[in-house]
Amino acid sequence: MSTLTQDTPLLELRNLQVSFRGPDADVLAVKGINISISKGETVALVGESGSGKSVSALSILQLLPYPQAYHPAGEVLFDGQDLMKAKPKELQRIRGNRISMVFQEPMTSLNPLHSIEKQVGEVLIKHNGLRPEAARVRVLELLKKVGLQNAANRLDAYPHQLSGGQRQRVMIAMALANEPDLLIADEPTTALDVTVQAQILELLKDLQAEMGMALLLITHDLGIVRKMADRIYVMTDGEVVEEGPTQQIFSDPKHAYTQHLLAAEPKGTPPVVKEGAATVMRADQLRVWFPIKKGLMRRTVDHVKAVDGIDIRVREGQTVGVVGESGSGKTTLGLALLRLISSEGEIQFENRQIQDLNSSQMRPLRTRMQVVFQDPFGSLSPRLSIGQIVEEGLLVQGTKLDYDERRILVGNALHEVGLDPNAQDRYPHEFSGGQRQRIAIARAMVLNPRFVMLDEPTSALDMSVQAQIVDLLRDLQKKHNLAYLFISHDLKVVRALADHVLVMKDGRVVEEGPAEQIFDAPRTAYTKALMAAAFDLETRPEDAVST
Repeated sequence: MSTLTQDTPLLELRNLQVSFRGPDADVLAVKGINISISKGETVALVGESGSGKSVSALSILQLLPYPQAYHPAGEVLFDGQDLMKAKPKELQRIRGNRISMVFQEPMTSLNPLHSIEKQVGEVLIKHNGLRPEAARVRVLELLKKVGLQNAANRLDAYPHQLSGGQRQRVMIAMALANEPDLLIADEPTTALDVTVQAQILELLKDLQAEMGMALLLITHDLGIVRKMADRIYVMTDGEVVEEGPTQQIFSDPKHAYTQHLLAAEPKGTPPVVKEGAATVMRADQLRVWFPIKKGLMRRTVDHVKAVDGIDIRVREGQTVGVVGESGSGKTTLGLALLRLISSEGEIQFENRQIQDLNSSQMRPLRTRMQVVFQDPFGSLSPRLSIGQIVEEGLLVQGTKLDYDERRILVGNALHEVGLDPNAQDRYPHEFSGGQRQRIAIARAMVLNPRFVMLDEPTSALDMSVQAQIVDLLRDLQKKHNLAYLFISHDLKVVRALADHVLVMKDGRVVEEGPAEQIFDAPRTAYTKALMAAAFDLETRPEDAVST
């Protein structure tokens, strides 16, 4: 039962400190922060990776990995009760009941072995003692409330059978099952397409208004903060350096770090493509169809048309952006161009037909066509040093350079992407996300390619780091006259890099043209919806119709 008065905050963090035990000395990750949230209020906690945002949020529900992490000082007051002194049974009654949390990556937060019904229903059964039949009815009601399409048919589905946006809706349904007083949303839309992101944010606002709950929003995306938050706390290096009403923070930031965050957005324009620049990569009527097989004999009854008859040209010094929602075929198109998956149609690289080449015939061409993936940690082997990772392509291609010569070449590649050449003997876990992405770019650049496929290379990075990577890619393109295929759902990044854009939906190109035309005067309803979600135009994403 609530003990709040009208002026009492629902949640208060008072002088909260968080330390992590280390082999030599303990590290103070959160340095005495003070935060308050009132009932029904939306408060944003912003800052770059490593600033202490998520650690502070996990402290609220006492979810830190003890004894590695501990609180040297501070209080976490929820409804007047200090949760740091609460007994396990008291915390159990509060977690998922009065305070719920939505995590950043729903695929890792959901149990891959349990159905959607079981995972959402577990919250109801555990806290409310509902019988399975009653829980099923309530689960269906919740899934409909969070806008999950065909909810009745999704009850027996598993997480891997849902899209990113659908999984996030399931996570929200779980969090809201017991109508909490406070919802903590930790980067709830980072990995989502712009239209799905807009839908999730609109959903959270509607549910918050309906249920009167408070919302603690943890994010590095200031566009989201501007739309959602009443007040903002800005964190860096474990400290809150500025706080105030949203409008005040955006219009008149006082602290230099806040000013840095607000200015840290991908900017600039792509390099001008030289007249008569040679076409490096092209495809005509490219198709990638995956068969749908059913029955005892596994006969093909239909196809998933991931890429369905696409023509594309990428010239020297040019960036062609490919945009669209998840499942539109963007990555499949890039993999097909690189001959990493089977396809039909005509593919030419440097005026040479490569569609029918086998793997041994393709190997000499691999040095001149490279790829940089989305996840800068998952794409780097944790068992190899940075030097070994960057030189791996050279070794695969049978380089005749000796160890010292390779080390010089790797050092030059690291220096070119803004890293210390002496860092070759360190390992990926010792670097930040932005530094790991620079390593991935160095791995591609060391082979002196002509064509690079960039698959969501900035989506997992902070805004300021995104801006740095965009500047780096632009500089490398100018220096080496590179041709880029840039795949992304972040249209602000695409606008800063691409001079030609393809908009994909359901495996087809629904609109194509110079970037300026696509961004300033989109023709199709689908493209207009993408732009609306990304740039706060008048058209709402749900207004889009199929083209």
